[in-house]
Amino acid sequence: MTAVPVVIGVRAPNPVYAADAAPATSGLVDTHGRIHRDLRISLTDRCSLRCTYCMPEQGNEWLARTSILSTDEIVEVAEAAAGLGIRTFRLTGGEPLLRADIVEVVRRISRIEGEDGPVEVAMTTNGISLAQKLPALIDAGLTRLNISIDTVDRQRFADLTRRDRIDDVFEGIAAAAASELRPLKLNAVAMRGVNDDELPDLVAFAMEVGAQLRFIEQMPLDAGHTWDRASMVTREEILEKLSARWSLEPVPGRGGAPAEKWRIDGGPHEVGVIASVTAPFCGACDRLRLTADGQLRNCLFSNAEYDLIGVLRGAEASVPGQRADAIGAMLRSCVHGKLPGHAINDPSFLQPARGMNAIGG
Repeated sequence: MTAVPVVIGVRAPNPVYAADAAPATSGLVDTHGRIHRDLRISLTDRCSLRCTYCMPEQGNEWLARTSILSTDEIVEVAEAAAGLGIRTFRLTGGEPLLRADIVEVVRRISRIEGEDGPVEVAMTTNGISLAQKLPALIDAGLTRLNISIDTVDRQRFADLTRRDRIDDVFEGIAAAAASELRPLKLNAVAMRGVNDDELPDLVAFAMEVGAQLRFIEQMPLDAGHTWDRASMVTREEILEKLSARWSLEPVPGRGGAPAEKWRIDGGPHEVGVIASVTAPFCGACDRLRLTADGQLRNCLFSNAEYDLIGVLRGAEASVPGQRADAIGAMLRSCVHGKLPGHAINDPSFLQPARGMNAIGG
């Protein structure tokens, strides 16, 4: 088959990547030699918060429920991906805990065996309702957890998220801290004039609960396309603010991880920085993304999507063996079409038409 990427927001003719043009290898290796081992699966574009840097408070256009992948479809894609070398599946959104069958999704993916044994199932969440659902998620096979929290100040949280839910997030973090899930990571987007005066306090909070704080440079992924580079707090500024309070020692061995890490005052605590804009790590990227409506993406900032929903529900859907082969071919084509980098710092860069909540973190 020939896999044709759907180009979102671009009128130029769609590029075509033939499945048989992909490297003849048992794994997902792109034309730049990067081996892909991580698939991030968005379960929904809906969220229980309305963070100002992510989406408007009202007037959001949600995906039609009929377009959202079913659990069977998600598992089918995950099985094919695991057979091609994917080792970690991270469940994202929107807010993945809004999915009614979230525990079943975790349970079924966690039972998938790859070449190296059972796959890992991780999740990124805003923490709301986590305290209630975490025991069942762990029992189902959840292995790692990231919780987003951009401020520990109640009023600032309400202003930033347009929801007064910080107690629910604190409760979720406490439940995660009391669990066996390690490492526990807290994610914070650093924003000028919003929380840049609070960065050391966020690290101190993470240390108190036994978590690792990871700061994220604000990226051009808001639904309203209002991102402004001048408002972005850079990696260097983050490190400068933290160095005024602690000594920071680089942690070697980053590999394909998105975060650079520093040891705080000699350890054992660490802090990370994901500097996608000022210090891109594209050369070691090993991630693919699957949107809630069945579109494969080989880069968070790509404007091209590869339509898996057509494979899952199209004419081939009635023949399971052919469908599995078609999913594998689409995964290979997506990887084969991956560019060397995201080109955020190039004048020709176009912000993705979809916001972060629709792409998946």
